[in-house]
Formats: sequence, structure tokens, C-alpha cells
Amino acid sequence: MNRELIESPEYGSETDALLKVLADAPEIDGSYEALLLDREDLPDPALAGHPDPRVSLDDLTIELPGRALEARVYRYATQPRPIVLWLHGGGFIGGHLRDIEYATSGIAANGNVTVVSLNYRLAPENPYPAGLHDTYETLQWIREHTTELNGDGRIVIGGQSAGAALAAGTCLLARDEGTPLPDRQILCYPTLDLHPDADWHEWYFATTDNEIPATAVPLQAESLAGLPPTLMLAAGRDSLRPDALAYAGRLAEAGIPTRLVEYADTMHAFLNFPAALSAGRHAVELIGADLRSTFSAPRA
Repeated sequence: MNRELIESPEYGSETDALLKVLADAPEIDGSYEALLLDREDLPDPALAGHPDPRVSLDDLTIELPGRALEARVYRYATQPRPIVLWLHGGGFIGGHLRDIEYATSGIAANGNVTVVSLNYRLAPENPYPAGLHDTYETLQWIREHTTELNGDGRIVIGGQSAGAALAAGTCLLARDEGTPLPDRQILCYPTLDLHPDADWHEWYFATTDNEIPATAVPLQAESLAGLPPTLMLAAGRDSLRPDALAYAGRLAEAGIPTRLVEYADTMHAFLNFPAALSAGRHAVELIGADLRSTFSAPRA
């Protein structure tokens, strides 16, 4: 396994300052009504930044059996390029593609790829496995519509936090179902194990009476053999750091080419706050460079 530590004197102070801003914000109670209001909040550009002006943005409706999902396509190149299916975070109960447009547009531009950012269904209205099925079926949809999306047939799946968990679960599901796997998975500070104390856990799983399959908690999978080459991002001040490190280690033990990059002294969800956290800006460029290297593309 290729393991890298990214350090900068600014990471700690920037994280401290942002955590203070977030702590001073009005507290949100744990009610369903509060969750609905929180979903409506627009990202603050002073924290979330702006989309990369080098890319074009197009809204897309993905028609799947019994439902239609919102997506946004970020294109940098005019020639056919690999397609990256990207999944936002939010604890499986919140989040929106508009929250991460700096990252999705920046990955498209820096990686010389086309990014499809998906709004999958959320709990508690749609508990597990709804979001996983959305992700898995969207992956198949992209393969069927590659020409329309100006793709070249190569596909990557990636995401942040809960979205990274869905990406990892989708790869496990594709392997077990015998459907084509992505060429690479990019997992940013994923939640990959059971976390019963998390505020989303009961809403996402709806009940604890039934056994939770490995596609929901990939660290519980018996084997990780046969999965795609992986880029894993971890944060030094993240309670989910052990999930990222453990999964990267197991992937490497299974013979999967794995690159683990840890950002020292920064926080969970740092890609959501690139205007405040230079680690977030660095990570977007790193993911782009990783994709260019993977697909032998020139710098954007």
C-alpha cells in the first residue's frame, strides 16, 4: 500500500477557526422538522467556495425504475473522457450535490474527466438500501448512456463520508452480482463500519432487528478481493479515520492497488469547506492529479 501524509502549518489553525465558527452557529435539534429545514439551507460560499469556472454545468434527470433522480454533470473536455460518478456526504439523511460543487467541478477540471454528481434518496423517508440501489443502478445507467455523456467507456466511482460508503458498497454489490466494476474507487473519509451512536444510524437502518449486510458496512465484508484500485483519503482529526485506515489496509492485503493519503490535523468533511480549509483545495487538486495519472491525461 502506498501511504502518504500531507502536512501543512495552516491545517491545524484553519480547522480550529472553522470549528469555532460551526460551534457558534445555532444548534439544530434532532427532530425530523429540523432535518427538513437543514436540507433547505444553501451552502455558504465563504466556506463552500464556488464552482470551477473552467467547466460547464448541466442538470440531468436519471430515470430509474419507479423513480427519477437529480444529477448534475460537470464537463471540462470536449473530447470523450472517463466519467466519475460522485456522491455527496450528509450521514445518509442530508446533503445535496450543491454542497460540494467546488469539489465536483474541480475534480472535472483538474482530472480532465466528466463528473456526474448524484442526489440519491435519503433516510428516513428512504432508508437503507434505497441510496445504495440508487448508486448501483446509476452506475449501470451511466454505462448505458456513455455516448450521450461523452464518455469513453472508463468509469470511476467516488464520494465523501456517507457518499464514500455508498461508493464502496456499490463496488461490493457489483462484484457480488457479477456486473462490471468501475475502473477505480475514490473514498474520502468514508463511514464503513457500524456506528450505532451516530445520529443517522437509526434513521438510515430503520431497524436493528435484521442483520446489516456488508454492502452497508463494507468493513464487515468477509473478503475485499476483486475490488477496483482505490484512492483513500483520511483526515487526522476525524472520528472516522480508523474506518479509512482499516479499509485501506484490508484492500492492500487483498491485493488491491491502494493509495492512502492522510491529511494531518484537519477535520471530517474538509472537502465541503475549501474556502476555509486549504486541505480541501489541496485534496481536489490531488484527486484530479490521481485521475490524470490513472488515465494518462494531460494537465487541465
